[in-house]
Amino acid sequence: MTSSTTQHSTSQHGTSPQKSARHSTSGHGSSGRSTAAPASQPAGPPGTAPSAAGSMLRQPRVVWAIAFACVISFMGIGLVDPILTSIAAELDASSSQVMLLFTSYLFITGLAMLFTSWVSSRIGAKKTLLAGLALIVVFAALAGASGSIGQIIGFRAGWGLGNALFISTALATIVASASGSTASAIILYEAALGIGIAVGPLVGGALGEVSWRAPFFGTAALMAVGFLAIVVFFGRSAPSTGPKISATASFSALKKPGLRTLALAALFYNFGFFVLLAYSPFPIEAAAETVGIHVGAHELGLVFFGWGICLAITSVVAAPRLTRRFGLHAVLYAMLGLLALDFVVLATFTDRFAVIVTAIIVAGLFLGVLNTALTEAVMESTDLPRSVASSTYSGVRFMGGAVAPAVAGPIRDHLGLPAPYWTAAVAVLVAIGVLVLGRRTFAQDHDIPSESAEDEALAISAGDA
Repeated sequence: MTSSTTQHSTSQHGTSPQKSARHSTSGHGSSGRSTAAPASQPAGPPGTAPSAAGSMLRQPRVVWAIAFACVISFMGIGLVDPILTSIAAELDASSSQVMLLFTSYLFITGLAMLFTSWVSSRIGAKKTLLAGLALIVVFAALAGASGSIGQIIGFRAGWGLGNALFISTALATIVASASGSTASAIILYEAALGIGIAVGPLVGGALGEVSWRAPFFGTAALMAVGFLAIVVFFGRSAPSTGPKISATASFSALKKPGLRTLALAALFYNFGFFVLLAYSPFPIEAAAETVGIHVGAHELGLVFFGWGICLAITSVVAAPRLTRRFGLHAVLYAMLGLLALDFVVLATFTDRFAVIVTAIIVAGLFLGVLNTALTEAVMESTDLPRSVASSTYSGVRFMGGAVAPAVAGPIRDHLGLPAPYWTAAVAVLVAIGVLVLGRRTFAQDHDIPSESAEDEALAISAGDA
């Protein structure tokens, strides 16, 4: 290990005896890779023999089952994007009303996530994952069978409850079950997020050409497959997610300065994220009309598919390389700054169809890096149980997403079509301000670049809670 990496790993979170012991149990071959699993790494379910350490693709079957279900779950975020205008037309709803499909979903997701670690610690990871998937199956199907916009909004809230139970538990379980480093596990999770967000609009657009109901029924069917995959591959025992957790653990977790800083920054960042995702179909449609282009569910699906592909690629490929090369803080500031600039372009050229489509797709490049960098920073910024850290961070983050669609419509109605994008740019700049003010509270050691991926993985492993 290089001297820079040694400084990196020994500085992280102080000198916890647990971390020191864990570091000392790792053996190193001539390649520099860890050849012995950390002593505290839990065993996977029966029949899932450990794979070679450090390989993101060689994982136990349960990890792939959860990752598949993650893809389908995250499809649900962007699934309704291409059908928003169709729902508005067929159910005689306003754009503000249909954007509430995101608000009800995200608000309940965020609120429930504050308690999911408590639920999971009582009933176990497997039961929590299956309960979440079952709720998604039921409420996605009910949304497809709805007869009014109010019913869909309500059923999307139930969908959000299932999503909360599944998502926060999935991240902690993948990290606990996966072979290799924490960084590799998080990248795998972010890849599932990126693929799901990318494929969601594409599937929504394709099925939306048949009927706005079809994407909901399609999601219910795919989630049922994910449910069965986890039943089959999880086995009787589950990776331990730690001791029983208090119902107020997530609120207590916000007392940790590093986690609080990152969660608050993510709240404002996610506001911009969901302005882009929930509001953009309407400016796209308006801009298309000015140049005589028809934009239906399929065309919107293609636009957001391009956006999601960019997000997926930078989540997996660009984010780790950039943070190794430039350090966490520099990457966060740069990506948030570029995202704010992107919103300025969207606000300035809202009536230019080619510009707005290009700017939306390019935004995916920045969002992918930010998602991965922020998630890894959260998981490494505190010695709290991972389930508590991830559910607390996600709960606060999704609240920012819930507010965005609810206010974008009224802002547009009162201030004009570009106004939500200007608001999103300001929110992203506020996120930068939060990180600048709290920069000393989280992951300062990430600003010491590692010389290789192996060195970074070892440093992250040494600092794991």
